[in-house]
Amino acid sequence: MKRNILYSLIGILVVIIICLLVGLFFNKDQDKDTKKLTTIKVAEVTHSIFYTPFYVAMENGYFKEEGINIDLSLVSGSDNVAASVLSNDTNIGLAGPESATYVYLGKEKDYLQVFSGLTKRDGQFMLSRENKEFSWEDLKGKEILIGRSTGMPGLSFLRALDNEGIKRNEVNINTSIEFAELSGAFLSGEGDYVNLFEPLASKLEQNGNGYVVTSVGLSSDPFPYTAFYARKSYINNNLDLLKGFTRAIKKGMDYTLNNSSKLVAQKISKQFSDTNITDLEVMIERYRNADVWLSTPYVSEEFFNTLTDLLKENNLIKETVNYKDLVNNLYE
Repeated sequence: MKRNILYSLIGILVVIIICLLVGLFFNKDQDKDTKKLTTIKVAEVTHSIFYTPFYVAMENGYFKEEGINIDLSLVSGSDNVAASVLSNDTNIGLAGPESATYVYLGKEKDYLQVFSGLTKRDGQFMLSRENKEFSWEDLKGKEILIGRSTGMPGLSFLRALDNEGIKRNEVNINTSIEFAELSGAFLSGEGDYVNLFEPLASKLEQNGNGYVVTSVGLSSDPFPYTAFYARKSYINNNLDLLKGFTRAIKKGMDYTLNNSSKLVAQKISKQFSDTNITDLEVMIERYRNADVWLSTPYVSEEFFNTLTDLLKENNLIKETVNYKDLVNNLYE
C-alpha cells in the first residue's frame, strides 16, 4: 500500500517536472521570437474603435509578420502626442496631423512627417440629452461641448456646422473642456450636446445619459483626420521598418473593410475587454456606415490640402505648408 502511494507521488512529481521543463523551453522559445522583433513605441491620442484597422493589424499578427513588436501607450491630447514623439519618449504618434503641421511651422529642424494615413472622416457622434428626432437646426441657442478649438474634433465640427448651414454664432460652442474630460463634463450636467468617439458614445447611451443623434463626420468633409507620424530623422533611419509598419496597416484596413463587423469585433475584443462582442459589433458597424476609414495608407496632396485649408480658415496657420516636406508616404 505504501509502495503504491510512493510510486504515485513519484509519478506526480515526474509529471510536474516535465511540465516545468516544457514550460521553461516554451518561454525561452517565446523570448527568442520576441528578441527577433524590433519594438516600435506608438502613442495614440485616444483608445477608440475609431482606430479599428490599427488594432486588427496588431491582433492578426500583421506587425509581427513584418518583424515589429508594438509598444502602445495612451497620450491624451494631440499636442501631447506630438510632444511625446519630439522628446523621443515614443517613436510614432497616432493623432490628428494638424499637430505635425504646427510643429513644422514652428521651424523645428527635425520636424514630424506623416508617413501613413488611417482615417478620412471625423469619428465623433453627437449626443443629445433628449431622445427625439434630430435636426441641425436644433443646435441653435444650445450649448455643445466640442473640446479644444485647435484640435481635429473641434475643427471638423465647425466645418460640419458650415456645411449644414448653421452660423457659428447661433450656437454656444464650448471649447473650454479638454478632450478626455468631455464625457465627464456632460455627465455632470454641462452642455445640451456633446461630441464623443466610440466606445464612450455608446456607453453613455446604454446608461441612459445621452442619445446618439448624428455622425459629425458625415456632415463634415473628408480629410486626413488621423495619421501616423514620426520625426523626419527616425523615418529616414528606419525606412524599411516603417514600410513594413505601413504594409501591416494596409492589411488591417483590408481586413476591416472586407469582413463583417461581427468578425472584426471578435478580432479586436482583447483591445476592449470591458465591452462585449455584441456592443463592439454595433460600434464597428456605426463607424462603417459613417465611412471613416481609409482604404489605403496613402495621403494624397489634394486630400492633405483640405486639412491645411481648414486650418487657414480658422486662423490657426497663415503660411503655406509644403506637402512634400510634411508628408512622406511609405505606402507602395
